[in-house]
Amino acid sequence: MKTELRQKKLLGDQDPEPVTFVNASSRSPLFLVCEHAGSAIPHDLGDLGLTGTAMEPHRYTDIGAEPLAHAIAEHLKAPLVLQRYSRLVIDCNRPPQSSEAVPAQQDGIVIPGNLGLPDDTRITEIFTPFDTAIEQGLTRSPRKLAISVHSFTPRLVGGPPRPWHCGFLSRRDTTTAQRLMQAVADQDAALVLAVNEPYQIDDETDWFIPAHAEPMGLAHTLIEVRNDLLATPSDVAHWAGILSRAILKLPELQ
Repeated sequence: MKTELRQKKLLGDQDPEPVTFVNASSRSPLFLVCEHAGSAIPHDLGDLGLTGTAMEPHRYTDIGAEPLAHAIAEHLKAPLVLQRYSRLVIDCNRPPQSSEAVPAQQDGIVIPGNLGLPDDTRITEIFTPFDTAIEQGLTRSPRKLAISVHSFTPRLVGGPPRPWHCGFLSRRDTTTAQRLMQAVADQDAALVLAVNEPYQIDDETDWFIPAHAEPMGLAHTLIEVRNDLLATPSDVAHWAGILSRAILKLPELQ
């Protein structure tokens, strides 16, 4: 007698939904995304084999990015899509079939639970709902400007200190990155700012900008704030104010 084999579902009743949509009905021309907002790990994946110092928070999520993105969305009454699972489970700002989507290591630490081939259920149950929410949000109302909100660690293992307070990443639309950087600098000349630092956008290691913002012809940038500047609620409120005021200066919101 033939037995039908069914693929086990990854997310159970005890696991959070992968996507939170803030201000979903907003008709703002601005659309916000936070790919690394969460640190959740599906119950069935345990702790991914990580213990001790390997469990440092910056490896799991972009520290401070979720409250920062949420505060900007509330300041500007803009729609925001948040992704709730750790980037160690699946990095939703990577092409889903890339080797970096389910990372074998993060900042010098091997992730035992990710060794071997990527699990397709992570794509179908986490990445795909998030990507679908982005598509729906971008087309629900006319959008002119797309911004992704991230944070970065002040220093990677074995690397030099990163001096920037904030970076603005882009590839084809450097004009928006430059304008936003200038609008931030106008508020505080002491800030160390840069375009395309500490990372750069490319097809192999990025998703939102190459797959959505660029094809739609939207003005766009990916904001990176150093995570030690987002350590407290008052820090987050401070940077949310700076960035919200700067975003309002962009011509797409005039």
